[in-house]
Amino acid sequence: MNTLSNMIKVAVVGGEGIGPEVTDQSHRILKWFSARRGVPVVLREAQYGLIPYLATGKVLPDDTVEAMEEADAILWGATGGPETTQVPPAARKAGSLLSVRSKYELYANLRPIVANPALADSAPLKAEVLKGVDFVIIRELTSGIYFGEPRGIETLPDGQRRGFNTQQYTTSQIRRVARTAFELARTRKGRVCSVDKANVLETSVLWREEVTALHEAEFSDVELTHLYVDNAAMQIVRAPAQFDVMVTCNIFGDILSDCAAMASGSLGMLPSVSLGPPDRLGRRKALYEPVHGSAPDIAGKGIANPLGSILSVAMMLRMTLNRPDDATLLEKAVDTALAAGARTADIAEPGAKRLSTQEMGDAVLNALDKVVGREREHA
Repeated sequence: MNTLSNMIKVAVVGGEGIGPEVTDQSHRILKWFSARRGVPVVLREAQYGLIPYLATGKVLPDDTVEAMEEADAILWGATGGPETTQVPPAARKAGSLLSVRSKYELYANLRPIVANPALADSAPLKAEVLKGVDFVIIRELTSGIYFGEPRGIETLPDGQRRGFNTQQYTTSQIRRVARTAFELARTRKGRVCSVDKANVLETSVLWREEVTALHEAEFSDVELTHLYVDNAAMQIVRAPAQFDVMVTCNIFGDILSDCAAMASGSLGMLPSVSLGPPDRLGRRKALYEPVHGSAPDIAGKGIANPLGSILSVAMMLRMTLNRPDDATLLEKAVDTALAAGARTADIAEPGAKRLSTQEMGDAVLNALDKVVGREREHA
C-alpha cells in the first residue's frame, strides 16, 4: 500500500463464519467501482480468526494489523462462532473486535435503517408501518458496560457465584458521540432522539444532562427529544418513521439496532460504519461492516445475504472515499436488484426464488451496469 500514497487504502478483513462469504461480494463491488468508475482505491486482503490463529498463534496476526494500520478504511466481515472455542480466551480477547474499536477510538457507530418498498411483503412489520422509514441509529461504541471495570465472576463466602459488570460514562465520552448525532441531523431532517434509562440509571441521568447541555450550547437549531430505552424499543416497531437520528449508549444501541432490523426486512440488510475522531485534516479512521454476526448455522452454505456488506460499501463511498454520486449509484443498484425480485433466503417471500450469496452479488453488479447504462442514455 505504501507505494500508492495518492490512493485510498482499504483493508478487507472477512473474518469468521459468513464474514468471508459476504465480504467477497462487497469486495467485488469495490473492484467494479475501481475499474469502471475510476474510484481511487487500493485493496489489501487480510485474515482474522481461527485460521490465522492456527498458523501464527494470533487471531489478529501481524500482517492484518499492518494492513489495518495503513488503511484509511477497513471493510470487516464478522467474528465468532463454535469454531472459536479452539482459540483460548486470552488470545481471543487480545485480538477481539472490541480491542480494534478501542485501539482506533471508533466511538461512533452509525447504522442506517431504511425500509425498502420491494421487501414489503417479506418484512415482519406491516407495509403501512414501514412507509417512509429512513433513520440512523448512532451507538456509542468504545465506552459503557462493554468496557467498564471492574468486571468478572467471583465466588462469594456462602458458595454462590456472582457476575458483575460496570456501566460508566464521562462527559467527553457522551458529548463526542452526541456531537456526531447533531452534526448528522443537520444534513438530514434536523431531529435527534436521545435514548437512555434516566429514571433508573445514574449513567443515564448524566447522559441526558450532557446531551441536553451540548444541544443548548451548540445545536439549538436541531430538534432534540428524549426516550427511555424500553419506550424506544416499542416505538421502533410501532411507528419507526417518526425517527431521524437516534443516539444512545453502547449496550442500548446494540439491542435497539437489531430490533430496528425488522424495519428493514432482515438483519442481513443492515450496513454500518464505526468512526474514530477526526485528525487535523478532518479525516476519520473508519471500519465498515454489516450489522449481522458470523451466523455459524449457515456458514459455508453460500446462502447468506451480502447486502448489508454491499451497502456498507455505499457508506464507504460516501463517507471515506468522498464519492456521493457513486454511493447513490450503488444504492440505486441494490434497489433495482430487489425490485427485479432478487432475494436471498432471509428476505424471500413464500415461493420466491432464493439466490445464493454470489448470485445476489451478481444481481447487484448486473444492476450497476443497467443503472449506468440508463444514466448514459439520459446524458
